[in-house]
Amino acid sequence: MKKIAVFVDVQNIYYTTRQAYQKQFNYRALWRRISEQGEIVLAKAYAIDRHDEKQRQFQSALRSIGFEVKLKPFIQRSDGSAKGDWDVGITIDILQTASNPDLAIDTIILLSGDGDFDMLMKTINNDYGITGEAYGVSQLSADSLINSVQQFNPIDESLLQ
Repeated sequence: MKKIAVFVDVQNIYYTTRQAYQKQFNYRALWRRISEQGEIVLAKAYAIDRHDEKQRQFQSALRSIGFEVKLKPFIQRSDGSAKGDWDVGITIDILQTASNPDLAIDTIILLSGDGDFDMLMKTINNDYGITGEAYGVSQLSADSLINSVQQFNPIDESLLQ
């Protein structure tokens, strides 16, 4: 059975599905779909912590599905801009997962349309022989990311609620 690791850029998925469909992403439907492909041995969701009750409920739901939820504090800068980026953390975790022979991962699935991950996804395939997949909203996903993976899975109505 194929061993799969899943990594979710929660903010990217939230904002792109909201912008494109005015709906929320269905993580349970995603879990069912990926489980049909093999065994999910690792699943991490990266989110920003705003200490909001609805967010806590969402994070609890992710945990009940099977995700490890990693939180980073929301930072509001004095100029009004905000920071809450998980790109480096996701990259480090994916590289550590890919290089861990004890896990023996066959496929890494990234949920994000962010082109900043294109080199990462090429690296896991070229250097570790791991198949890279991405899920993203087609029209809001970077071509460089789409072209860097062995399979791009467009988020459509079947993965929305």
